[in-house]
Amino acid sequence: MLAKRFKYAAIAMAIMLGGCSTNTYSSWEQPLIAVPLQPTIQQQIQLARIDQLLGRSDLDDETRSQIFYERGLLHDGIGLRDLARLDFNQSLSLYPAQPDIFNILGVYFTQSAHFDAAYEAFDSALELDVSHPFAQRNRGIALYYGGRFQLARQDLLAHYEQDPNDPYRSIWLYMVELETEPEKAKQNLKNRFDRAEREDWGWNIASVLMDGETEQQLLDNIVKKSETNEQMAERLTESYFYMAKRYQHKKQYAEAVQLYKLTLSGNVYEFVEHRFASLELNRLLASLQGETENISADDEEL
Repeated sequence: MLAKRFKYAAIAMAIMLGGCSTNTYSSWEQPLIAVPLQPTIQQQIQLARIDQLLGRSDLDDETRSQIFYERGLLHDGIGLRDLARLDFNQSLSLYPAQPDIFNILGVYFTQSAHFDAAYEAFDSALELDVSHPFAQRNRGIALYYGGRFQLARQDLLAHYEQDPNDPYRSIWLYMVELETEPEKAKQNLKNRFDRAEREDWGWNIASVLMDGETEQQLLDNIVKKSETNEQMAERLTESYFYMAKRYQHKKQYAEAVQLYKLTLSGNVYEFVEHRFASLELNRLLASLQGETENISADDEEL
């Protein structure tokens, strides 16, 4: 019992301090990383121009709303999410019928674990645009994190059926099915894998989740086929996130912690994998702290 207590405490400390537990998987001691993405000159110039535009007094509300929205996207793309949220809210106050803004606000609410607000935002996006390309997926992900797995599966299955050749639709559906039908989840993923055209690079990640391709083969593939540092950063962000989910499902928490941190390291702020890596870390820490507290209480009773 005492050893188990120390195990959970060590992993929780690794998350808080950024270190490694003694159980850390050796493959991640010197991981493959890309140069973290930084704001480009073009983005900075665009922000300066937008600030100048917003200082004009001759803009109508719809135009001003669009400018706030565009500045919000720029802030979001460089990781300034609080500023982005302010811009999106100002845009909505001037022109409320904007499904794209409700969608991204729903993602923000999901990141901060305000799930009821997230559901409402995605519902609003879909009411305004029933065919919105991302709102149904993002609502499914929010339902997944909110523990409403059956509803999440309905959304993500419908989203998958719209494009069975998109690997990430299959992967998120697989994540939900691990919670609802764990004995069938891997076979379902394999069936979807076999039916797909598999032209998208992301099917390599699905192969790893099915224990087909190895993690080392996946990383070697990234090195060989990434044409730019940006592309490498994006592919590593995706790969590390789903690999972390895989380790977490196996209860190999120290490895999951390191991989979630690696997911964040590339600064690929616009990818859902980067957006939810912090949420995963926070939830994992809370879970481990809860385990430690429960074990401590048991020790006291003994």
